[in-house]
Amino acid sequence: MSKRRLVLAACALLVPLLALALHAGATRINPNARYEVGERLDELNGVAIYFNGGVNTTVGRNLTRDGYNLGLRFQCVEFVKRYYFERFAHRMPDSYGHAKDFFDPRLADGAWNAKRGLLQFSNGSAGKPRADDLLVFSPWLFNRYGHVAIIASVSEDSLEIAQQNPGPFGSARETLPVAYRQGRWFIDQPRVLGWLRLPADGEAPSP
Repeated sequence: MSKRRLVLAACALLVPLLALALHAGATRINPNARYEVGERLDELNGVAIYFNGGVNTTVGRNLTRDGYNLGLRFQCVEFVKRYYFERFAHRMPDSYGHAKDFFDPRLADGAWNAKRGLLQFSNGSAGKPRADDLLVFSPWLFNRYGHVAIIASVSEDSLEIAQQNPGPFGSARETLPVAYRQGRWFIDQPRVLGWLRLPADGEAPSP
C-alpha cells in the first residue's frame, strides 16, 4: 500500500474518533455562564429541578439515606426518580438504567412495567396522558441515552412538561401538542415513546 493510501486510511479512522472525543468533551462542559451546575432552576410540586450544564455532565450518584438509587446528579433520570420518591414514596424495582430504558417496547398499551413499578402507555394510547405521568423520549443524534420528564399539566390540546438536563440552554419547562385521532391520544413530538403512571388506589396491575 502506498504512503498516500496509508495516510488516507489513517485519516478515515481518526476523524470519526476525533469527532466522538470532541462530542464527549463538549457535552461535559457548561457553556452557559448564567448558571452553575447544581443551581436550582425550578420546582414541581415542591421537588427541585437543578441545572446540569452539558448533557453528559455527572456530579456523583444521588442515594437516599437507606441506599435507594435516585440516579446521577443532575441528569434527567435523577429528577424523575426523585420526583416519584419524594412525592409518592415510589421506589422502582429496577433502580438503574438510562432514560430510554424506562419504556419497554414489548409491552402492550396500559400494561404493567415491572422494572419501573408503573403502568405503561404507548404514544397513541387509548388513555389520555395525565399530570404526574413520567414521559419517555427516544435517543437521538446528540443524546444516545434518551430523555425523561414529568408531565406538569394537561389541557385540551397540549401539555407542559417539567424536566432536568434538557441541555445547557434548554428550559426546565416545555409545552408539547396533544391530539386525539381515531380513538387514540398522541403527543405530537416524534421522539415521545410513551408515558408511565402509578396505578390508582385499588387498581391491580396487569402481569
